[in-house]
Amino acid sequence: MIPTGSIGRRRVSGVGLIEVLIAVVILSFGMLGIAALQSTSLRNSQSALERSQAVVQTYAILDAMRANLAVARIGGYDLTALTCVVPKTGDLAATDLHDWIQALKRDLGAAACGQIKCGSLACRITVQWDDSRGTRGDARQQLVTETRL
Repeated sequence: MIPTGSIGRRRVSGVGLIEVLIAVVILSFGMLGIAALQSTSLRNSQSALERSQAVVQTYAILDAMRANLAVARIGGYDLTALTCVVPKTGDLAATDLHDWIQALKRDLGAAACGQIKCGSLACRITVQWDDSRGTRGDARQQLVTETRL
């Protein structure tokens, strides 16, 4: 009878090392996948935050316009072109527009712009910002809100 202790050790001597190497490779691919998922999640979370901020800023200028309704109905808040430069202050409407564009730039980045077009009752407010960091984001992401005053 041949003792099995020495032969058994020779047959399985390298199996543990190969199993460990395969486990490390599988684990490293899994960790890389988790890191990529986390990175994508953070980018999309920032994109969602910026969209929420755009909605909040749209409602903020609408509230200011409703507080100064007579001036808003005659076009005192109109920014006929997409405005990216912070307007100067002056009367209440000009100060509201100044504060609004400044808040857009603070919350959405330096490339943020705004536009307001109002008729006698209805208004269309457009906010544009750079969302190129988000998944399938656009450098000219726009949010358009239409409402009645």
